[in-house]
This record gives sequence, C-alpha cells and structure tokens, in this order.
Amino acid sequence: MLIELLIAVLALAASLSTRPWRLLAGGQGPDGEPQASPLLSPLLATLVLQPWLWALPALHAMPLQLQWSGACLVVLMLGWPLAVPVMLGVGAITGLISPMDWQQSLHATVWQGLVPGTLALLMGALLRRLTGEQMFVYILGRAFLGTVLCVFTTAVLAQWIGSPLPGVDPQLSLVAHWLMAWGDAIVTGMLCAIFVAFRPQWLATWSDRLYLRP
Repeated sequence: MLIELLIAVLALAASLSTRPWRLLAGGQGPDGEPQASPLLSPLLATLVLQPWLWALPALHAMPLQLQWSGACLVVLMLGWPLAVPVMLGVGAITGLISPMDWQQSLHATVWQGLVPGTLALLMGALLRRLTGEQMFVYILGRAFLGTVLCVFTTAVLAQWIGSPLPGVDPQLSLVAHWLMAWGDAIVTGMLCAIFVAFRPQWLATWSDRLYLRP
C-alpha cells in the first residue's frame, strides 16, 4: 500500500507541475462566441464510464476476475498530465459505486490507471523518437500494440510485488492478464482509429498538422 500511495503522490505532483488544466481552456468560434474545450467530452465520458470498468472485480462473482484498464485510451485522449488527476477522480468514484474500500480503490487507481498510463506515455515518446509522426504507427503502435504491452507489463509488475489474481495459479494468472490486455488493446485501437477519422479533436496526442503532413 505504501508503494501505491507513493506512486499516486509522485504522479499527481508531476502532473500538476505542468498545469494540465490549461488543456481545458476554451477558445472562440468562427462567430466570436466562446467555445468549450473539445477535451471536455472525453473527460466527462471517462469519469462516467471508467469507474464501472474498474469496479468489475468487486461487482461480479466469477472464478476469474475480469479487469479492465482503459488507461492507455485515456492518456491518448487527454494527454498524460490531465489523465493523471482524472484517473485519480475515477478511482475515488470507483470506491463510491462499488464495495471496494479505499485501499482497494487506490490499488485499482495505481495498477489499472496510473502505471499503464505512464507506460503508455513512455511508449509513445519512444515510438515518436524512433519512427517520427506516422499515422499508422500512432494507431497500430501506440493505440493497439502499445496498449497490449503497457497493460500486460503492469500486470506482471503488480503480480511481482504480490498482487496476483485471487484464486488463480500465478502462471495461469499471467496467461489471463495477457488475454485481457488484448481485449483492452482491441477497444483502444478501434476507438482511436474512429476518433482519428471523425473526432480528432478528442485526442490530445493527435495533430493533423504533424501526422497528416505530405
């Protein structure tokens, strides 16, 4: 628990140091009227939907607990600095709508949100450094395969510090996490491809000027 609390505090401090609330500043429309930030829609959707995904292990009784992260998608939509306080808010809401106590909520926030989200940030920086700004790499590399690696690596780290799936053999637990990571990746990759085509303003990490340049 101490490690998880330290991770949460350090992530929040690093996030707030960049003043992420500036991403929510609105602009002016063509008629001069003030407009809300386009990131408000994915932010509110995250606060409404993601707590239910994180609460799944506490809301169903099955031999194998279903765990869903969604953190990589949130980072792609909001950017890491804004995603950190939002995911902390998601963790607090998760504790309110489920039988989880605050320690379980903190555990979910760190291992289903902050750690895979931070790995997604590092993965994105590495891919951009190696390949530049390529739409194919953004969708397939960051959103799809990157999500698989980030979510599964987080599960391995969590199990290594002593948090395996309850009631499941450790080796079988890794297989389960690997399969669940692919489910997370399919949804993240599919939604990112849709957003790139129809709602690029919902992706803070996307830029038409950079990724669609000739």
